[in-house]
Amino acid sequence: MKTSGRIPLSVQVIYGLGVSYAIFDQIFAQWVLTYYLPPQKFSFQAFMSPLFIALALIVSRFVDMVSDPLVGWWSDRTNTKWGRRIPFIAFGAVPLAFSAIGFFFPPKSGGLGSFAYLAVIGSLFFIFYTIVGAPYNALIPELSASREDRLNLSTWQAVFRLVYTAVAMILPGILIASLGKGDDEKGLRLMVIILSLFALVGLFILSFGVDEKKYSGGQLSETSLGSSLKIIFGERSFIWYLGGLTFFFIGFNILRATMNYFVVDIMGKSPAMITPVSALFFGTSALFFYPVKKFSYRFGYRLPMLISLLMLFVLSRALGMLGKGLPVNAGYAIFTLCGIPVAGAAFIFPQAMLSEISAYVSSKSKEKIGGIFFGIQGFFLKMAFLISIAILPAILVWDGSVPFIEMMVTVPKQPEAVGIYRSAFTSGICFILSFICYWFYKEKKADE
Repeated sequence: MKTSGRIPLSVQVIYGLGVSYAIFDQIFAQWVLTYYLPPQKFSFQAFMSPLFIALALIVSRFVDMVSDPLVGWWSDRTNTKWGRRIPFIAFGAVPLAFSAIGFFFPPKSGGLGSFAYLAVIGSLFFIFYTIVGAPYNALIPELSASREDRLNLSTWQAVFRLVYTAVAMILPGILIASLGKGDDEKGLRLMVIILSLFALVGLFILSFGVDEKKYSGGQLSETSLGSSLKIIFGERSFIWYLGGLTFFFIGFNILRATMNYFVVDIMGKSPAMITPVSALFFGTSALFFYPVKKFSYRFGYRLPMLISLLMLFVLSRALGMLGKGLPVNAGYAIFTLCGIPVAGAAFIFPQAMLSEISAYVSSKSKEKIGGIFFGIQGFFLKMAFLISIAILPAILVWDGSVPFIEMMVTVPKQPEAVGIYRSAFTSGICFILSFICYWFYKEKKADE
């Protein structure tokens, strides 16, 4: 039988520690594109056209999207003495680390060889990211017995996700400078290796530190893939949730990936200044975790999500005014304020909202299909990443001086300022579209 009552604090903390795979997410989101399209102040140059970069990442993201629901459904039906989620996390951790490192050791022919390498290593990265990430998130309804448990687990996940993401944003500037000693490519590679090894520690602590079956009761799904999908997409709130999630993360991924460019090329700072700006951004998020959690206890998730999206829209528009009505140093304040809405919208609400939907539908249908819920969420998250990474190279480098197609097949010298401003505008539009979806979302409470 599934253990009733509150989950011990120690288990909540160990669960949070396991979200260290977020470091790989940050490496991809912030440094893969920076490596293949480096800012002009870096000591190495681009070697692939934006078209090849976009196509290779589209291929890998497509593989990623397809694998998510399948891994979720597979984990629903897995039965081992360690549970049905933990074995996936333990198996996928090391290959995930190796594939993340592999992004930064490509052949530099610039042609089909470089394209094929990026497509293959990207596909492997996302397959193992899914094998780790989808079962990890599905552990929330697996371990929890109440809405309070689910919010607590989601909050601890958010706390450690923020810590890991902050580490992966704050340390790189320092590590690249100290390890590279002027060779930015060498410093970047060594930085990725160090962060990847650090991420493995948290995954292994979770894998060996939580007795999944003690809390899940060894529950198992015998539902077919088709039947599972029919049950899931019969819940309309889940569809609106997916729409809001997708548009939010397109905007957030673009905002996060272009922070480097705003700091270096718009604000005119050195690459080392990425570190304090990142610290301001994530430090503010950390300070607002507890207020956001208390607010959510009282008002649910929908209202604070809507408020967060409006704030991000306003702030993304302000980024587009840096140096054009606003002093460039206002960027420090803008990125700091962005941390407030990001605390809930990016870190706490998505997992907590989906855990409630999953628990509600599982209770109503009597089918234990939490894994495929998070697998489908992963599909849409990866689609958001695919869209953002596919359009971002073009957004950044096209200045209108040459035809779009010609620009896409030419290796650029560096991103253009007009493209960096355009990225902020694009993020703002995505936040408004997400707001519209969440406006129609009807909140579910599994315990009622």
